[in-house]
Amino acid sequence: MEYQQAHTIEDISGIYDRHVDTVYRISFSFLKNRSDAEDTVQSVFLKLLSCGRTFTSYEHEKAWLIVTTSNMCKNSLKHWWRKNISLEDRQNISAGEQGDNSQVYAAVLELPNKYKTAIYLHYYEGYTTNEIARLTGKPASTIKNHLVEGRAFLRKKLGDDFDE
Repeated sequence: MEYQQAHTIEDISGIYDRHVDTVYRISFSFLKNRSDAEDTVQSVFLKLLSCGRTFTSYEHEKAWLIVTTSNMCKNSLKHWWRKNISLEDRQNISAGEQGDNSQVYAAVLELPNKYKTAIYLHYYEGYTTNEIARLTGKPASTIKNHLVEGRAFLRKKLGDDFDE
């Protein structure tokens, strides 16, 4: 498939179909509720539509969407109104949003952001340590440490239920 600048509705629609689930999962992992995650998905694809971004490959397309989604989520979490969300809303994680292994996924969502990002991109999106380093702008050694420490957090929290 040849990658061109996304000018047409068909181009944007194709990108949306390929990546909407990934963008939603990343949004949900940061924001912890369905409505905010859906709003972020919409914002990410509106940004794509308005910027007319050129992608050189499928991986470039996916990486841009992941980084843009992460940045939008982080910006959203900085707003003053996010600090007023109730505990009930923060724990609004339904089984359908957690994937097949809901206990592990829920534990991943509770990790500090640096571990959550590394664990999610590695295990749920299939990125290598070097790819995650390029996406996040951190050294590969830092990403390796985040993966080791994140797995340690998960083992401690889940005990025998955690199975790499």
